[in-house]
Amino acid sequence: MKAEDQETRGRLLSAGARLFAEHGFAKVTVRDICRKAVANVAAVNYHFGGKVGLYDEVLQAAVRTMQSTTEAAREAGAQQPPEQQLRAYIGVFLHRVVGSGHDSWIHQFMLREMSDPTPALDIVIEQVIKPRMAYLCGIMAELLGCPIDDPRVARCAMSVHVQCLSQMHNPVASRMSPAFERTPETLDAMTDHIARFSLAGIRDIAGP
Repeated sequence: MKAEDQETRGRLLSAGARLFAEHGFAKVTVRDICRKAVANVAAVNYHFGGKVGLYDEVLQAAVRTMQSTTEAAREAGAQQPPEQQLRAYIGVFLHRVVGSGHDSWIHQFMLREMSDPTPALDIVIEQVIKPRMAYLCGIMAELLGCPIDDPRVARCAMSVHVQCLSQMHNPVASRMSPAFERTPETLDAMTDHIARFSLAGIRDIAGP
């Protein structure tokens, strides 16, 4: 592929990603994408075979990024006791997902999928959410000292994950804590808080 074509393809992907994240698949037109990408109106068909093909490419880019976050958490916690694995999971998630300078469009894209789902949501669940929660549930089972199919495992995993999600940029959070800056230092402090809070709760649920 020529360098010029590669550049145009990249601009279309970037424009499509942000427009789909902001407005959803149905409300974005090919003209909207090409206008934002400063590309010929036929470029989407040429490079992706149409809007659906472009959406699929955007989805796969989002999936790869989210999978890499899960893998980074695994690597950070490798060969560590479950308490450190949990802390590593929380820290990696907050720094990669919540921290400034990262691909925030991905999480807006996912929120849009959940509120106005397309068939792509099933792909996200199978390729991202289920593997991520399976890893987190494995940590919970070790901390609780019970089989992974114990109902307490999924409940604890969801409780930890929701705390992490609560730190993401959203209109409610920005109004509740307008002065909160997501710096490496504040994210480290939040990692410590969520880990300590969660471990105390897990120990209580595990019982004597």
